[in-house]
Amino acid sequence: MRILIVCSSGGHLTQALALKEWWGRHERSWVTLPTEDARSRLVGERVVEAHYPTVRNLPNLARNFALARRVLRAERPDLVFSTGAAIALPFFAQARFVGARTAFLEPVDRITSASLSGRLVYPFSDSFLVQWDALAAMYPGSENIGVVL
Repeated sequence: MRILIVCSSGGHLTQALALKEWWGRHERSWVTLPTEDARSRLVGERVVEAHYPTVRNLPNLARNFALARRVLRAERPDLVFSTGAAIALPFFAQARFVGARTAFLEPVDRITSASLSGRLVYPFSDSFLVQWDALAAMYPGSENIGVVL
């Protein structure tokens, strides 16, 4: 299975890295933000850097939609997986155009309130994973996988 892992740097990347036992068994590439944190933690991985900042920046949102189109066509992933945040939306919105399924994991710090990125990608998600029961009640059809970190 080919996986495209899309996440911001920092805590979102930490959540994704915590799942190495799972993604380490698959062919994969990453889309993340151009930060030293991400570069140092993804040494040896195939990485595409997204346009940054992504929060409340409409020009970069448009650039990242174009980037997502190019990356999805080039990589042809079977699954687009994300732990957030805003960088996930362009990839989830277009994943179905290349036949890719999508899975989103709400970060562990989202206990009783949904994240903005989670709310935005939920309609485009084939699998929506949460880490707390209270959050599962907010997303019909979601699956509580327990705390990842």
